[in-house]
Amino acid sequence: MEWEFNEICIVGLGLIGGSFALNLKLRGFPGKITAVDINPEAIEKGIELEIIDGGSLKHSIAKSADLVVLATPVGVYEVVLEQLKPHIRENCIVSDLGSVKGELVRRCEEILEGVAPFVGGHPIAGTEKSGVEHSVENLFERAKFIITPTEKTDPQAKEKVRRLWEALGSEVIEMDPYHHDRVFAAVSHLPHVVAYSIVEAIGKLSTDVGENLFEFTGGGFRDFTRIAMSDPIMWRDICIANRENLLSSIKRFKEALTEVEKLIEKGDREGLKAFFQNAKEKRSLIK
Repeated sequence: MEWEFNEICIVGLGLIGGSFALNLKLRGFPGKITAVDINPEAIEKGIELEIIDGGSLKHSIAKSADLVVLATPVGVYEVVLEQLKPHIRENCIVSDLGSVKGELVRRCEEILEGVAPFVGGHPIAGTEKSGVEHSVENLFERAKFIITPTEKTDPQAKEKVRRLWEALGSEVIEMDPYHHDRVFAAVSHLPHVVAYSIVEAIGKLSTDVGENLFEFTGGGFRDFTRIAMSDPIMWRDICIANRENLLSSIKRFKEALTEVEKLIEKGDREGLKAFFQNAKEKRSLIK
């Protein structure tokens, strides 16, 4: 394929940023890949693993890039962009890999106005691990990648970002940035909050019964709570940035939990069976 970028700079070299760089390499990207990170060990590890060609603690390394991709926690986007602005070259495109869009996209566009076009992006892929050393081959293969254009989005920049992610094997879908946040508050942000909360509840129940209940967990518990091993800083920022949508999703979850609680309280065997059957049928629709 013909690649449309000559140099890509990734800001934030963790699992997702590192996997992005790794899979560019694996797909034959012939250009230069650099990274910015506040952790010098991440840069050293990225170079050692040959995931990136160079890196720095300073944002000035982005000065020759024609694509800059934010892969930091969403809570620091605005600070990072302000630091990047003086170093963004003409005709550069800025995109991101964050799990929150909405107002954040609007703010990024404001900061970069007259400097570079911004194209919001979100790969629907990842693991509970963190760090560039856990970068995953083919992480984005057959995964969805959400582009969140606005009326300000440059059409050519959007198409370049689209083609880049298609080259990584992703299915690219366009979505309004505010609708994106409603969708992923439900299917991503809520499950993470629930997983963290389940683990916290088991910790408190351990105190109640005077036994370390985590010693008795099986595969089901480990599968269900795997995502509670995710980066706390990243998820703190996501929860705060998408708080209104997430609170609405939590409210719906509490309603469902209250419903099943009442069925158990009443000993309603048929009601419980119907509740579980309904949930099972909905879950079976997920491919």
